[in-house]
Amino acid sequence: MEACSDLQVDINGEETIFLNKKIICKFSGTLRKLLGKSTYTSNGNLKVIFNDFPGGAECFELVTRFCYNNGQFTVVPSNVVLFHCAAKFMEVTKVLEQTEKCMEEIRYWTWSEVLLGLKQCQELETSSDTDSLAAKLMDALVEKLCLAIEPSLSSAASACSPSPDSSLFRFSCDSKSTASFKNGSSRIPWWFDEVLVLNPGLFATFLKLMIARKFDNLTISRFLFYYQKVKFCSASCNEKREILETTIDTLYVLDRSCVPYKNLFGVLRLALGLNINKSVMNKLELMIGHQLDQATLDNLLVPSPLKSSHLYHVNLVLRFAKAFLNEAKRGSQVKKVARLVDQYIAEVAPDPFLKPSKFLSLLTLIPDSARESHEDIYRAIDMYLEAHAGLTNGEKLNLIRTLSYEKLSAESRAHISRNTKFQAIHTPNVQQQQQKQLILRVEEKVEVSGDNEKLKEHIQGIQWRVMELERACLKMQNQMEVIKKTSKSTIRGSNRSLPKLCS
Repeated sequence: MEACSDLQVDINGEETIFLNKKIICKFSGTLRKLLGKSTYTSNGNLKVIFNDFPGGAECFELVTRFCYNNGQFTVVPSNVVLFHCAAKFMEVTKVLEQTEKCMEEIRYWTWSEVLLGLKQCQELETSSDTDSLAAKLMDALVEKLCLAIEPSLSSAASACSPSPDSSLFRFSCDSKSTASFKNGSSRIPWWFDEVLVLNPGLFATFLKLMIARKFDNLTISRFLFYYQKVKFCSASCNEKREILETTIDTLYVLDRSCVPYKNLFGVLRLALGLNINKSVMNKLELMIGHQLDQATLDNLLVPSPLKSSHLYHVNLVLRFAKAFLNEAKRGSQVKKVARLVDQYIAEVAPDPFLKPSKFLSLLTLIPDSARESHEDIYRAIDMYLEAHAGLTNGEKLNLIRTLSYEKLSAESRAHISRNTKFQAIHTPNVQQQQQKQLILRVEEKVEVSGDNEKLKEHIQGIQWRVMELERACLKMQNQMEVIKKTSKSTIRGSNRSLPKLCS
């Protein structure tokens, strides 16, 4: 026995197999090339070490059995993937001929056999060989699923088959499951759990083929969320990111009505924690933004990124609203979003870390025509000024300018005239201050009854316009100061550059 075993082969450090050099080299081109580089052991045997043999010792033993049986070994669907990859590595031509012949009969494989082949492709190290096999197996899997869902197609395929008792549909498909698939009911279709064996890479390929075959978009959407939910339990961080990016890319091309809107916010919260690809994140934001009229306030209250000091992710909501407004929307939809944004503004206004520029962006986000009232905006600005007592007059003016006097109630108009936070905005123009005090004194003398109520409202309107003039005046003064400083620096710079005309 020892005389026949003159070759040692170390397979990936897992196992050392003793072989007859003459027998194995008769079939393996790889070993014939390597024996010249091999080393002798202490007992005089040759030794070859493989560190990257696909499938490990199990696959290597398949090839050695083939060689020891003088090429008499049956290749079947359950071992064709392992056989093919091992034979490719060992350059055993006769095995490759049999594996290719077996793959040509893939349309007659059962559903279970195709899934097993895909699972074996995943277990082997990634290579061009396994990728090409996986592509053929995946195409067969989707084809079988497609025919199972469409009985008319399956009968046509059977009629065209050369064998009347073709095994095309020898897999676990029952009529009840198919019916639930077509109805789109809450029951999980039979194939959802079986396809969970696919890794994130093959999962993406599977989805692309489903879309290419015009599968029902609602079913694809349901499968996406089911796969994500189940696989996330045991997936690594990188696998979670890959699954999520595939999910978003696929949802983006599906019919919008087939994607549950609330599920998108679940995906969003996961995506924010995984730092997914920016282009993929943009797709998710567009999907949410385009249907913003379906959102609730709770949906929008997304916590800010970890490095941010403010409480809520305001930039995200700004992008949602811009995506919504960039699409042609009905007036009722815009008004609904306007009410939602106003609620959001009121929610974030007390945040002491929210910058005035961000708050102003929220106030000016929605067209003024979409707001029938500015009551909520006034209260939000009031809360913001309360939480940000250190704002400059210019910052306060920018915020207050977003208010429309005509869209405030009489109660709010009266309140704003007494609101110290708003009255703190002043200009050094003494004449304007005197006009303001005069109007206030006239207002106090008017009795609020009968026809005088209209006069009272009229005076309040005049007071509001005076305040607007004050703001405009302050803005002009600030601009003039900037112009003066710029002019002085320009003159000084030009004087330095003038050449001396006299010596």
